[in-house]
Amino acid sequence: MNDADWQMNQKDLFSSFENKKSNVIERYESYNKEHCWQYDIRLNNLEQDLFNFGIKKEEASLIKVSDFDFGYVASEEKNKCAEIKQFIERHEWLGKMPMSITHRFTARWQGVLVGVIVMATPNAFSNLLGVEYKNKEKLIARGACISWSPINTASWLLMQSVKWMVKHTDFRIFTAYSDPEAKELGTIYQACNFYYLGQRFGSTKQYLDPDNPKRGWFGDVGFNDRSQIVRYAKQLGIEWQKEWYKFVGTRNQYRKVDWQAIPDETQKILKDERSEHKKRCKSRISAKKHKYAYILGKNKKETKQLKKLFDENNKRLNVFNYPKERGT
Repeated sequence: MNDADWQMNQKDLFSSFENKKSNVIERYESYNKEHCWQYDIRLNNLEQDLFNFGIKKEEASLIKVSDFDFGYVASEEKNKCAEIKQFIERHEWLGKMPMSITHRFTARWQGVLVGVIVMATPNAFSNLLGVEYKNKEKLIARGACISWSPINTASWLLMQSVKWMVKHTDFRIFTAYSDPEAKELGTIYQACNFYYLGQRFGSTKQYLDPDNPKRGWFGDVGFNDRSQIVRYAKQLGIEWQKEWYKFVGTRNQYRKVDWQAIPDETQKILKDERSEHKKRCKSRISAKKHKYAYILGKNKKETKQLKKLFDENNKRLNVFNYPKERGT
């Protein structure tokens, strides 16, 4: 590919990012295909992806997951983090990165990015093993693969990421959501033998900010996110103070807003702005999401102990009664 073709290709990619972001806003009401939205993106991206890599469909069909290199990307690796963001925007159905990102994982073929998993701090902890284990939970927030990748790439990359987390961190519970409005069932999680927790999770009301439509739809938690509260302060000319943060997590590595540290008058101003912002946003009723969980210890003994705790705390769940009908 020469420089002129490459530049034109980048313009096409940027245009597709922007179109997909706007489509996320509209397609909730208009999407009516039998397969999930994520698979539709895979089909739509295939021709362009093959062109970008300079390979034919027949050549791509010979590539196996054993040809891929798995890797962890630290937050300090800014160029790779930016590359992951762009990949998610192109290949993941939501078209945006999640909040509270903590870990990023990649699959590469001959050095080129072909798959991504992004993990984050949950908005709400599941307490599947009891309250004392809530800091052992990590959310699988985003995941996507290049359109021509082998069919088992997603499950391979997901499990490599989970195993890396167990080996290098204290996290042992990995949760994920599937959205029925995008015709998702959680097929990848079912293939990896995740526990199924039911379709009763997430906000039933979502919002769209008319001043920032590229953000897409978000739930009530979007008004309480740390970055959003800091943004309110900036808009109102309030100088944010370091002591207004509190650090949480097993190693105090995550920052959240410490409302008790903020003066009462300033609190009221920020919360009033939050209420006004909510009123300005367009809203819609949304379906409850499917939720899955995977539990893994560093060895068989720890895994057995953790799964026993899960069974004791979740006796009513039929964890392998997986959903099969899309869009319900």
